[in-house]
Amino acid sequence: ASFFLLCFRTSLVAPLIFGLLLQPPLTQLSMATKPNIVLLMADDLGIGDVGCYGNDTIRTPNIDRLAKEGVKLTQHIAAAPLCTPSRAAFLTGRYPLRSGMDAINNYRVIFWNGGSGGLPPNETTFAKILQQQGYSTGLIGKWHQGVNCESRNDHCHHPLNHGFDYFYGMPFTLISDCQPTETPEMDRAFRRKLWLSTQMIGLITLTAALGRLTGLVSVSWKMLTCLAGFSLLFFVSWFSSYGFVRYWNCIIMRNHEVTEQPMVTHRTTSLILRESISFIERNKHKPFLLFLSFLHSHTPLLTTEKFLGKSRHGLYGDNVEEMDWMVGQVLDAIDKEGLKNATLVYFASDHGGWLERQEGKRQLGGWNGIYRGGKAMGGWEGGIRVPGIFRWPGVLPAGRVIDEPTSLMDIYPTVVHLAGGVLPQDRVIDGRDLMPLLQGTVDHSEHEFLFHYCGIHLHAVRWHQKDSGAIWKAHYVTPIFRPPGAGACYDRGFCPCFGEGVTHHDPPLLFDLSRDPSEAKPLSADTEPLFDTVTKKIGRAIEKHQRTLTPVPEQLSVYNVVWKPWLQPCCGTFPFCWCDKEGDN
Repeated sequence: ASFFLLCFRTSLVAPLIFGLLLQPPLTQLSMATKPNIVLLMADDLGIGDVGCYGNDTIRTPNIDRLAKEGVKLTQHIAAAPLCTPSRAAFLTGRYPLRSGMDAINNYRVIFWNGGSGGLPPNETTFAKILQQQGYSTGLIGKWHQGVNCESRNDHCHHPLNHGFDYFYGMPFTLISDCQPTETPEMDRAFRRKLWLSTQMIGLITLTAALGRLTGLVSVSWKMLTCLAGFSLLFFVSWFSSYGFVRYWNCIIMRNHEVTEQPMVTHRTTSLILRESISFIERNKHKPFLLFLSFLHSHTPLLTTEKFLGKSRHGLYGDNVEEMDWMVGQVLDAIDKEGLKNATLVYFASDHGGWLERQEGKRQLGGWNGIYRGGKAMGGWEGGIRVPGIFRWPGVLPAGRVIDEPTSLMDIYPTVVHLAGGVLPQDRVIDGRDLMPLLQGTVDHSEHEFLFHYCGIHLHAVRWHQKDSGAIWKAHYVTPIFRPPGAGACYDRGFCPCFGEGVTHHDPPLLFDLSRDPSEAKPLSADTEPLFDTVTKKIGRAIEKHQRTLTPVPEQLSVYNVVWKPWLQPCCGTFPFCWCDKEGDN
């Protein structure tokens, strides 16, 4: 009987052991499985606005939970201090001037949906590579990389032409003009000049006409007719664009279709959240890439009634807390589908907070903590140092903090590697794969130098001297803050990249960020023995970097930036563009 019992037990155990032997090791399994990738990007959020980065008054429990369960980067750097170039670098893994997406003039971002500039079709985004690797790819929210090139429906810059299977959101960016109750934001100073010029021309025309009627001025009716025609033409030439900003720029698209023109702002937040969760639910059975590009926390700070008046920092704080809640809803959707351990989640901001954005005594822009400067400033840390958080349970260690220079451009090679793709070999990729650093298999970032541009103008360079731990930063150009003693360009609303509003430094202003992260005390040859050595080393790095740059078409040239009626996305027959297809549904 014992013999038969032994044989019976053996017959049960043997298949189990054989099955276990056939299973791959855990590490091999995790490496062989393509993770889902969820990229969460805030708009204009300052590094000082988040709890896990030191803010103890704005409540961000869900972003803080990501940091607690994952890896927090304390020196995460945007490649540009404004939306369009920073996002171009993020999508391509390349400094934006390599793709022509950095400005040669004062028009430093995409200004119109009806402009012809944008992310060139020959640029390869990480979405395009992941799409080729079998991922379902979706972009929900803000794009701001252009729409059309030559005709209204060519969609050459559109997300669907850059590797995304699905797009829902704004092809442009949120601006105060989208909210009828807010003061117009877009090109405010230029618009005032246009109105003044129109009034002056009109006054001259009216004076000439009255003079002709009273006989005080000898002017022919032909001349008066030409003058009146010119006045009308001048007015129509600019009012046809600037007079209808809400209709031309504040639109919502689903794929190639315009669904709201103008957008209905009170429901935008709920629709973006609904679309994000729906994308996760639809694609849960295969690898997916979701790029949720928040409209928060850009002005006019669209905030639902549930969050209004709930924070200790006015409307801006309310808006950040609502965005944090949205992050929580997305994380809950991932958990609900059982995808938490199979999903890499990343959270960041596209650049620093906008210090100058104020209406009266209301501060509508973010806070950059201890770091100097803010949005639009290419060199100072406050404009480019942003939150950076990764979570992937079981693969990345929980609660890890990394104080190494990293870049938003690093997302490109990181996700391409995880998806099993290959980086393009025909162009320079400036980003570096972060997985070894995130997992702790290496101690240092691969970046030795990072170059900080303002438009096409090099403002500063960072050198990570790995053997000593020093992080040197040399400023060659800095903006002139006004009023004197202020920490931003409050007289302009934005700090410029060149011209009378900047100061050139030769020798450069030098800081050691490892000792002086606030960039408060510039070093000199008298106070720093390594001053000459460091500045010469950085100078050689600049020369080497500049040899890798090649001329490309300027996407933000004046011609590409101006509004062109024939390129304007329209849900009706142009110029009668109006629809609310979401309301119809």
